[in-house]
Amino acid sequence: MAVTSANLVAGPATVYYGSFGATEPAASAVSSVPSSAAWTDVGGTNDGVKINIDLNYFELEVDQITDVVGSRLEKRVVTIETNLAEATLTNLKQAINGGTITASTAYQTFDPLNDSSATQPSYYALIVDGWAPLGTAGASASARRRFIARKVLNADAVGMEYKKDGQTFIPVKLKCHYVSSTTGPFAIHDQLT
Repeated sequence: MAVTSANLVAGPATVYYGSFGATEPAASAVSSVPSSAAWTDVGGTNDGVKINIDLNYFELEVDQITDVVGSRLEKRVVTIETNLAEATLTNLKQAINGGTITASTAYQTFDPLNDSSATQPSYYALIVDGWAPLGTAGASASARRRFIARKVLNADAVGMEYKKDGQTFIPVKLKCHYVSSTTGPFAIHDQLT
């Protein structure tokens, strides 16, 4: 098999969040920064951004055949993981799926949501802007890839560690959720240069 070096991808990604249902950038605008009116840059991240698509299948089998006859998709779990390097109250609010930030000229306060377990959570949307394969454009070009997660919540514990020999991060593991029968939970746009 021949290797196409232009299909190798490396480099950091930029993460943005917006309200659930926020206007998504057009696929043709994949190389442009998303509108700041709808999307907020979370700032620096650490240890990369990992997008994981976990597909769980159950197997079909019959008595007469020893091999698995087929499989059917039972569950798809899509997660986005990163460490938010800017430990702001705004990033903490996103990491724990909501709350209220009150600001004055001298200080800010954060109050988490105080909901019951039956309360509908406040979903939001996420964009991960990274690099795409160059394809036939050649090594002198650059191409972008945009991963849009349309309905997410943080699905993991959030812990901030303060220590004398290390940086403080806000770790997040965001889980995508079903949107509708006509809109998928995520979309990926690649720029063709």
